[in-house]
Amino acid sequence: MKGHFNHILFGVLFLGFSSSTLAQVIPNFGAQRAGLNAMSFLKNDLNPRSSAMSGASVALDGDAFATLTNPAAATDINSFNAAISNYSLGAGIQQSFASVLMPVNRDLAAFGFSVNMLNSGAQEVRTEFQPEGTGEKFFVTNLALAATYSQQLSDMFSAGVSLKYIHEQLANYSSGTVAADVSFIYKTDYKDLQFAVMVQNFGGNSALNGEGLKSDFNRLNPISPDDYGIPTVFSLGASAVPWKKENQSLLISAQLNHPTDNSENYRIGLEYEYLELLFLRAGYKLNVNGQPFPTFGFGLRHRVGGHPLQLNYAANPTEFLGLLHTVGLSFTLNKMERE
Repeated sequence: MKGHFNHILFGVLFLGFSSSTLAQVIPNFGAQRAGLNAMSFLKNDLNPRSSAMSGASVALDGDAFATLTNPAAATDINSFNAAISNYSLGAGIQQSFASVLMPVNRDLAAFGFSVNMLNSGAQEVRTEFQPEGTGEKFFVTNLALAATYSQQLSDMFSAGVSLKYIHEQLANYSSGTVAADVSFIYKTDYKDLQFAVMVQNFGGNSALNGEGLKSDFNRLNPISPDDYGIPTVFSLGASAVPWKKENQSLLISAQLNHPTDNSENYRIGLEYEYLELLFLRAGYKLNVNGQPFPTFGFGLRHRVGGHPLQLNYAANPTEFLGLLHTVGLSFTLNKMERE
């Protein structure tokens, strides 16, 4: 057991290897695209398991968070599954996620719904003439409602899609659009090796509109809001379980992300499982600005009347925002006898 722990510790230390050295090896293509899209809340990882593994999750087995990380993996569930999570971004800004998934068609398909919402809390209204605040408050609310469907096309191949309605409310101004996540996953019988690909947030442009938006504020030209796209991301990943014993296993996952509003980046994640009750996770992001530290987290699984209940936590140390936390809870309705 001590030898296995040393291997896990070595893997975590490897993930924390100097980011400055890695930056010299990996080219920074696409950095000029940074900040070109709106509704960036869609890029935040609300899956605590995924967040602890630095987002290397597109090729992982599915659960209720599959509506967010890979709709095609939702075919892995065989009974009703629900999940909630919360992501703390600091400065009173909170982002929450809730999802339900249920199998249909003799467990060969799955159907689900999810809600992804960010709220800024009360913010001071400031103007160019009253930079210290007017005494008024405003709120920012971003919302994405999604319906997910996945289908097992063969014993090894599944496909899935999530259709989203996305709404942004900034004080008296608002915008809305629609988008889709499309994904595929392929499983092999060698060490649980899986490959997955996903196009996330593929949709149309939108512009803010609302009362007073085009007021000139004593300027010669009034404000004219432009259409902006949403952050579409193409992801390609793989995962495998290279080491497995009777009561424990080690999973490795890797992923390439190609976003439309930033440079390509890479994710590596590890997950150690013991007795299917304790999960220790770590990960590292390559070529992501402001993320020079490894992520980490854990999961605890328990049963309530024979129904699995799992608590997950992830910590993401950042260079500018400090330590960001994600906490999630998932519940599975066990159709079988008590485990």
